[in-house]
Parts: sequence; structure tokens; C-alpha cells
Amino acid sequence: MASKTYNVGVVGYGFSAKIFHIPFVSQIPELKLHAVVQRTPKPDDDAEKDHPGVKSYRTTEEMVQDPALDIVIITTAPDSHYDLAKLSLEAGKHVVCEKPFTPTFKEAAELVQIAEKNKKQLAVYQNRRWDADFVTLSKLIKNGSLGRISEFETHFDRHRPEEPAADGHKWKNKVMPGGSAVYDLGTHLLDQAVHLLGLPKRVTGFIGSARAVNTNGFEDSFTVLLHYANGTLVTAKATVVSPEEEQLRFWVRGDKGSFKKYHLDIQEDQLKAGIKPEDNGYGREPSERYGTLTTIQDGKTVKEVFPTVEPPTYTEYYRKLVRALGGEGDLPASGAEASQVIRLIELARESSATGRTLDV
Repeated sequence: MASKTYNVGVVGYGFSAKIFHIPFVSQIPELKLHAVVQRTPKPDDDAEKDHPGVKSYRTTEEMVQDPALDIVIITTAPDSHYDLAKLSLEAGKHVVCEKPFTPTFKEAAELVQIAEKNKKQLAVYQNRRWDADFVTLSKLIKNGSLGRISEFETHFDRHRPEEPAADGHKWKNKVMPGGSAVYDLGTHLLDQAVHLLGLPKRVTGFIGSARAVNTNGFEDSFTVLLHYANGTLVTAKATVVSPEEEQLRFWVRGDKGSFKKYHLDIQEDQLKAGIKPEDNGYGREPSERYGTLTTIQDGKTVKEVFPTVEPPTYTEYYRKLVRALGGEGDLPASGAEASQVIRLIELARESSATGRTLDV
């Protein structure tokens, strides 16, 4: 029996759609790019010209009325996610929503209920579960190489101490619902930790600005501590003041070993440079960026370079989505899972504002 083909509609035609979604949708035989919502096409930026045969709509309301459409991918700013996801689910479409899922846990939980009521799948694009460094670290933790994890540090640090210029089109530097570093970068870091270790018992947050000049009060930096019942402490951190040649990504310490890794996963930079998921070398990290594994052998520390695994890449997100839609396995990252990450962010922000550690 031939496998089902799902028609995909993408809401928004900016960076996220062009870099993180359409290239991977095109890699999956069961997925077909069917439509794009682009409010104001330009001569040099037109979805219909870039993808001949694809329908172009000006509003999501129009697109979801298309009976041939099966899946809606939402790539717009986070303050629009709730309304667009609700609209699409109630129109009988499966939904993939960019992260951060929603600005509030209440909205996230409501969308999960709406998806269940309409018997549709709701996934959130937590693509960094397929970062090569995270896949490598997951392997070390799951096979017991590090033993019981005592401390798990996960970083997304950069050196951008100057206040960014105002840009009306970029939500990532705007003060708005769902617009701060802890929503933007923190959703990745916290999702990875919870995906690997489960939900913590308590949360402590320090959220604000590391910049000397911050005229609009944008929260550009954060440190979130996740306290686990077994004693594991997760430190999830991002700052814009970090003048380092090599930025720390992971430092995970257990009673049998330690793993330290610098540099971000290579996939985003490759995509920005025009390298496609199907190109040779995509997702493969050069050896000079490998992490180090330190273990205790015969009472002595032994340090070795530990090669980064060849990752399944972000394509695996959409492979898993197709399998889940066909009743085979779980979603790559469900709305229910993503809603718990939003809940942790809300608790971290409350903790930061009140100076208290909060129960989850």
C-alpha cells in the first residue's frame, strides 16, 4: 500500500520558514509543500516564484479553508501562535508550531485541549533535540559513561554587548509577550534538559539584562536552575556579555565522568550559508570542535577527545512527525511537552521577580 502524502501549508515566509522548515519538509517523500501564507510578496521575495506550483495566500484564515491542506506549520512571532494554532486546529488541520510555543502556560494548555477535542496532532518545533552535540551527550548519559549526573550545565552564550538597533520586523529583540532571551534561547536549553532528565522539583531564575545600555528593558540574559529530587542540578544559561574565543556549550559532571563541549551545533550556520540538508557534510562537525570526555580509571582521571556522533539532523523531526501521523510512535515534540517548558519559564520569571525558589 502506498504511503499517504500530507499537504503542508506554512504560515509566514521569513527566516524560520525558509531556513528551518521548508528545506526539511522537502526531504520527506510523504510531505508536499502545498501553500504559503505571505502577506506582502515582493519581486525578490515571493513564495510563488521560489516554489512554482505552491499556492500563495495572504491570510491564514483563507489557507485553512483549503480542503486539500493537512498540516499547518506556524513560523510567525510567538504572540500570534495561540490564535493561529487554534484557528488551524479548529479547521481540522494538524499543527506544527515554532518555539517558543506560546507566551503563557494557560494558552499552551488550552491548545493541547483543543487539539485533543478536534482529534488533531499538535507538535512544537523543538528541533535542537537533534543537535549533534546534544545527541552525543544523550548517548553518554544513557549508556552510563558519566554515572549519576551531579551537575548539568547548558549554555547559549554570545558576545553582543551593544544594544541592537530597533527593527520592527524582528521579534527576538522586542519587549512583547513571549519575547525575551529565556523564551527564545531558553526554550531550547530547557527542553533539552527536560527531554533528557524529566521535570525538576524546583526552579530558581535570574532573568534580566547583561548590557550596560538597555533602553527598552529587553530581557537579554538569563540563568535558570532546575533542582531535581535526586540531587542533580541543571544550570541553563544565556548571556550577551561573554568575550570568549570559544563559547562553552555543555559541561556535564557525573560520579564516573565529565563531558565538556564548546561551540554550538553546526547545522544553523550551514543552513544560513546555503548548505542544504541533502548536501554532503551537512550536520557533521569538524574534529577540532569535538568535546572531551574525562573518566576515572584505576583511580586516575583519563581525558580523551570524544567524537561528535553523526546526527540524524533536523530532518529527523519531520520523519518522526510523519510516523506519528501514521500512528507509529510519538510526536517529535508534543504540545503537552512544550507546555511544560513554558510553565518552567513562567516559574523562572516569577522566581527572578520575587527572589524565591519555587516548587514545580
